[in-house]
Amino acid sequence: MSGITPSQTVGPYFAYGLTPTGRYAWKDTFTNNLVAAASSGEHIRIEGRVFDGDGAPITDCMLEIWQADARGQYASPADGGGSPTNASFVGFGRVGTDQAGAYRFETIKPGAVPGPDGDTQAPHIVVAVFGRGMLRQSYTRIYFADEAGNATDPVLALVPADRRDTLIASRRVEDGHVVYTFDIRMQGERETVFFEV
Repeated sequence: MSGITPSQTVGPYFAYGLTPTGRYAWKDTFTNNLVAAASSGEHIRIEGRVFDGDGAPITDCMLEIWQADARGQYASPADGGGSPTNASFVGFGRVGTDQAGAYRFETIKPGAVPGPDGDTQAPHIVVAVFGRGMLRQSYTRIYFADEAGNATDPVLALVPADRRDTLIASRRVEDGHVVYTFDIRMQGERETVFFEV
């Protein structure tokens, strides 16, 4: 019999190779800490939980983030990233959820970036969600509640007004550290907006 091999779901084995977090005999290839003390920009923590359609935590999910630095540049030679002024910032992180469905990233608050039509996109972080039973990862964005640029962001404007809040992280200060909370709901009531990429 010839033909195309059928699709397979993402999990549950991705955690073994991609997010060992000390459970196995090697170190993670990528971590949830995107910064060093010398990284320029406002150091922040992003944390939250991932829920299924019934509101139960997803305990074996993997999240990847990709973001610009505080100047709005990505860690890519094509974008001028990796310059000596912010060489310690990697711009990409990966983490698995814990038994409560929780995750966290230590990073810096990104700057605004150019949009596809010469406009400006508000500071945001791209998130890829991998999970058991999914044929492909799902993509969403994290926007920040304290950013005035959200009102004119061309991508956020594509989202129906009554769903935009599912993409907005709330801000608080905890022990002098800025923390943004962003929960992800894969289905159901208040489902997070996901984008076709």
